[in-house]
Amino acid sequence: MAKVFESITEELQKFIAKQQMFFVGTAPLNSDGHVNLSPKGLESFRILSPHKVAYLDLTGSGNETSAHLQENGRITIMFCAFEGSPSILRLYGSGKTILPNNSEWESLYSQFPEIPGTRQIIVADIERVQTSCGMSVPLYEFQGQRDNLVKWADKKGKEGIKEYHQKKNMVSIDGLATPLSEVN
Repeated sequence: MAKVFESITEELQKFIAKQQMFFVGTAPLNSDGHVNLSPKGLESFRILSPHKVAYLDLTGSGNETSAHLQENGRITIMFCAFEGSPSILRLYGSGKTILPNNSEWESLYSQFPEIPGTRQIIVADIERVQTSCGMSVPLYEFQGQRDNLVKWADKKGKEGIKEYHQKKNMVSIDGLATPLSEVN
C-alpha cells in the first residue's frame, strides 16, 4: 500500500496540483508540547524542485509552525484526494521560515499570487516522499476557496495586520518564540 519515492516525481507533482487543500504538521521537541496540524488552501503551495517546496503562510490566530521550525525544523505536509481515486501523499522534511526582510523573500514571493494577510513563507527541504492508499478518506466535492481571511486582512490593512502579528504571533502556545518576534 505505502510507497516511498526518492523525490517528488512528475506524477506526484500533477497530483499535488489537483488538490485544493493540504495539511501541515509540526511539533516541538518537548514531549509535553502541542503537536500542530493546520489545513491550508488559497493557491498557496509551490513545488520549487523535486526536493524542495514552499507555501505562503497566511496570518492566523497562532504561529505554531514557525515556532516549531525555528526550534527543530521538522515538518510534514500531507495532501489527500477528496475526489477521484483515493490517495494520500506525505512530504517529510526540514523547514524554515522566510520573512519579508530575508534576502530570499522576493524570489520566493514572486512565485505566488498576492494574497492579503500573507505573514511569511515556509520552505521545506523534502527528505522522504511517501504515498498511501487513502481508501477510507471520504469523497467531497470542492465548491470553492473561502475568502474570509482575504476580506479580514483587507479590512485590517498592513498596519492592522502588523499589530495583530505582535499580539498573536510572537510565541507559540507552548511559549516558543517565532521568527516574527526577532524582527518586531
